[in-house]
Amino acid sequence: MVRYPSFRKTSSRRQLGVYVTRRENTQSRRGRARDLRPGHVLVVSGGQRTEPDYFKGFARSRRVPLKVKTKVDSPENLVRYAKSIFTADEYDGVWCVVDVDNFDIGAARVAAARAEIELVVSEPCFELWLLLHFVDHRAHIDNGKAACALLAKHVPGYGKGLDYTIFDEHVELAVERAKSLGPGNPGTDVWRLVEAVLKA
Repeated sequence: MVRYPSFRKTSSRRQLGVYVTRRENTQSRRGRARDLRPGHVLVVSGGQRTEPDYFKGFARSRRVPLKVKTKVDSPENLVRYAKSIFTADEYDGVWCVVDVDNFDIGAARVAAARAEIELVVSEPCFELWLLLHFVDHRAHIDNGKAACALLAKHVPGYGKGLDYTIFDEHVELAVERAKSLGPGNPGTDVWRLVEAVLKA
């Protein structure tokens, strides 16, 4: 059986979802541990193309050190996968980016809390976050297909690949719009990840 290290969240770097092993923490107090690299964050996405294209473009444009991994699976299994590939000597924090769709997000939240992983949820899907770059949308969205149709009004040809550059100048506006949404549909936590990385 694989034994994972025990993680503890550090209060001084809470916004990045930072974790260090108890052994590393002890060494740090003794002055022997290396310094963690600020902002070196692992993003694990349940989307195969859209989310990775967005975050890779975001990292290049804003010059922030993000590593993006993908795995098409349920949110709960994605959390398990993120924990299995996260190492404190390689990354300073790990975030899972998932859609609600028809999944049991409650189970994923429990798994993320136990693993001390930041869970970023969009309801109904990640396209809501993209839509907020262009419009302050607050009405219920039936499903992912409907969200894509709304986004296509602002991004002609959406679905044939994502060009991050058309979103970049509106990122901060999307953050503010997402913050103002309540829980439920529509709603997205992507702003937490974006804001945390930009403020690091």
